[in-house]
Amino acid sequence: MTDMPSPEFTVTVFRESTTLTVWVGGELDYDTSDGLVDMVAQHLTAESVRLSDVRLDFRDLTWIDSTGLAALLMIHRRTAAVGATLHLDRRPDFLDRMLHLTNVLDHLTARTSRADPHGHREDDGYTGAGAT
Repeated sequence: MTDMPSPEFTVTVFRESTTLTVWVGGELDYDTSDGLVDMVAQHLTAESVRLSDVRLDFRDLTWIDSTGLAALLMIHRRTAAVGATLHLDRRPDFLDRMLHLTNVLDHLTARTSRADPHGHREDDGYTGAGAT
């Protein structure tokens, strides 16, 4: 059996004020998922200014498997923990199908609550739903 080289996986990160935008290209799978989660986690904790939005842009995504889906769930968990809203932008049809079939689209893009310094949670009234 010959291992086929996986297509190039790329991640491009932009930070503007309180928004982190991550362009994801190639295959989000077993070999690449941990790297994406780690990169987002580093940015969530790296700056003194708290992020309010994390935008994953999938315009160049070519494939996602169940490990990639698990990575999106982990990223959602980490963004919600810091009070940031996760956005899944420019989703290709195959990603939308997976998110609908697994019934996680609404969970991943649900509005988040912001925590105040005293630990109280407050609904910010902002929704992360929808692709742009």
